[in-house]
Amino acid sequence: MKENNQLEKATFAGGCFWCMVKPFDELPGIHGIVSGYTGGNVEDPSYEQVKTGTTGHYEAVEITFDPAIFPYQQLLDLYWPQIDPTDEGGQFFDRGSQYRTAIFYHNEEQKELALASKQKLEDSSKFRQAIVTEIVPASVFYAAEEVHQDFYKKNPDKYKQERIESGRDAFIKENWSKQGS
Repeated sequence: MKENNQLEKATFAGGCFWCMVKPFDELPGIHGIVSGYTGGNVEDPSYEQVKTGTTGHYEAVEITFDPAIFPYQQLLDLYWPQIDPTDEGGQFFDRGSQYRTAIFYHNEEQKELALASKQKLEDSSKFRQAIVTEIVPASVFYAAEEVHQDFYKKNPDKYKQERIESGRDAFIKENWSKQGS
């Protein structure tokens, strides 16, 4: 392993950002995960602004990772099974443009890998509906308020309840736990 590896960023929107941290957290090569907002037209937005759906921002997570330990492809392989890639109106019971899914690429290699992973999912016929997850260039990422950081650790009961009540866990079990996908 090289000692002077450069850390990279990966940015994913998958609905409620509370639910997008834990799957990536505490894995080898993951150096940090920040919940926040990206893709919109309001500078330094607040949660209150973003939740109205009028800022153009997505709720997203920005992951700092070491690609020599945890390659970007592995992040993609972990990302897709966290979402419903066919829902363009939000995710589960979180509705609105701020809850859409997207992969925000930071360089050409990420773009190519993301597009290939989306194509592979489309070709798999896993879903009858079209895969609508966007693959777009990364833009300014604004960290969400501290109350939203590491939510699953700070509020484990509410986090678990959110995942169950939203329908996310049931969807994942039904659609992503099947072998051969």
